[in-house]
Amino acid sequence: MAIAVRKFDALVIGAGGGGLRAALQLSNAEANVAVVSKVFPTRSHTVAAQGGVNAALANVLPDNWHWHMYDTVKGSDYLGDQDAIEYMCRAASHLVIELEHAGVPFSRLDNGKIYQRPFGGQSQNFGGDQAARTCAAADRTGHAILHTLYQQNIRAKTHFFDEFFAIDLIRDEEGYVLGALVLEIETGEPLFIEAKTTLIATGGAGQLFRTNTNARINTGDGMAMALRAGIPLQDMEFFQFHPTGIAGKGMLITEGARGEGGYLVNGNGERFMERYAPNAKDLASRDVVSRAIYLEVHEGRGCGPQKDHVLLKLEHLGEEVIAKRLPGIRDMVKTFLHFDPVNEPIPVYPTAHYTMGGIPTNRHGQVVVPEGNSPEQAIPGLYAVGECACVSVHGANRLGGNSLLDIVVFGRAAGNHISDYLKQNRYHRPKPQASIDRAMARLARWDRQGEGESIYALRDELKLIMEKYCGVFRNREILTEGVAKVQELARRVPEALIKDHSKVFNTNRIEALELENLVELGLATVTSALARQESRGAHSRTDYPQRDDLNWLKHSLYFREGGRMDFKPVRMKPLTVESFPPKARVY
Repeated sequence: MAIAVRKFDALVIGAGGGGLRAALQLSNAEANVAVVSKVFPTRSHTVAAQGGVNAALANVLPDNWHWHMYDTVKGSDYLGDQDAIEYMCRAASHLVIELEHAGVPFSRLDNGKIYQRPFGGQSQNFGGDQAARTCAAADRTGHAILHTLYQQNIRAKTHFFDEFFAIDLIRDEEGYVLGALVLEIETGEPLFIEAKTTLIATGGAGQLFRTNTNARINTGDGMAMALRAGIPLQDMEFFQFHPTGIAGKGMLITEGARGEGGYLVNGNGERFMERYAPNAKDLASRDVVSRAIYLEVHEGRGCGPQKDHVLLKLEHLGEEVIAKRLPGIRDMVKTFLHFDPVNEPIPVYPTAHYTMGGIPTNRHGQVVVPEGNSPEQAIPGLYAVGECACVSVHGANRLGGNSLLDIVVFGRAAGNHISDYLKQNRYHRPKPQASIDRAMARLARWDRQGEGESIYALRDELKLIMEKYCGVFRNREILTEGVAKVQELARRVPEALIKDHSKVFNTNRIEALELENLVELGLATVTSALARQESRGAHSRTDYPQRDDLNWLKHSLYFREGGRMDFKPVRMKPLTVESFPPKARVY
């Protein structure tokens, strides 16, 4: 069949904060930019970010970017690449002010400056007193940033393809990425968006787990597309479990609730974090707090009839503080738990939240892969930013407030680098028909319906497997069984059938394509977790309880072909300052 073609200078896949920040940079530089999003842009998952964006503005307490860098390196359990971390922390203050000038309505101090709240893992003077570094718009910071970036892109005349689903990257025989095949969800019609550069900004893969804080759209589409294009995924074993999801439901209670003075108690009424992190207490790093809650519950000190959660207490803050600083949390608790957190504590438990791993990139957003023993090679014409990318500023564990910073810093950096690339590559390359045919074949596999295993049942089964076999704590036996179960499920997916395809505007076909993506990423995650024989950051192995810098201070790389694992060194050398060598990580 003849496929419609649209040509652009740059294609951005994903309309969250990272994609929109890159698109804005390019549109303002007068590039012709297309943004593809499977939902309306302001429904992208950046809208759900609550707590804030980190920058060493020092509006509340003394601060500087070097302290921020130290906390990020330490928070990453020393697996973060220090050149990228330095770049991010140095740029942070400038970019937060830039967001303010673009229209983000940050909360204010009495003196008119941007309000900053304490967050986990933050310190003054390289591990000293608690810092206040997180710039907040109440508890709806991501919502404010996403709407602002979307409005600015409309002003800059960025072209949006709303409710289009990306099928696969189109790559020629010389390795250049030349756009993507996409599907208009409403009509089911394919479209080849031909572009000189392509940027993947599709977010994370929280839907791998049954209980998660992510939107249903977070199915790791961009990461799976990269895998199918022959690009490895980096550090997929590191999946962050946020310590305070609403117990049994998964919806996020921002770390900002503890930053404002909230604290955790167990079934005995004890502030148990004092035992696990004597200095930082409830504002220790997220992996530390999540493991502490898990241990409290599994050692019988949980709350409720089933003793299956702990409590987050906010009542002592008073109604005025909660109404001003945490209005979204208050509304959420009222809506889903039917009480007011002004009067009662909130039941919480660790919940799958953030993908630290992803498509390997450098600090310019270029997708880079190792070539044997030679230096990393950039994939010409391909970029990635945000949660789907691994630059790696988060290493083995992300600090709260650094995700929104990540997307604006590296979204801008990628936009700048793409602008330079376009000056050197002014013309479209010939269309690679073989690559287009392969992408169409993937789409055609799901042009069928009938009786058979349900794609929805398989998706639910995958989420249960991941939760059971790749959770907060892991070991060789559990992970080996998990790999086998995901492999067995992957063999069943091609035989699954779509029912009532014609009645639901192609959404069944989209769910089938998403299931394929999730299974690819499930395999990458459990295989990488089995390979890493140490505990580091969010990856906790009960059979290897210690961090092992001698053997494992390196990034993992998962290749789709044969489930192959490879590794590459961490970039320990910053750009201009002294590095932070690994040491014991205590809070």
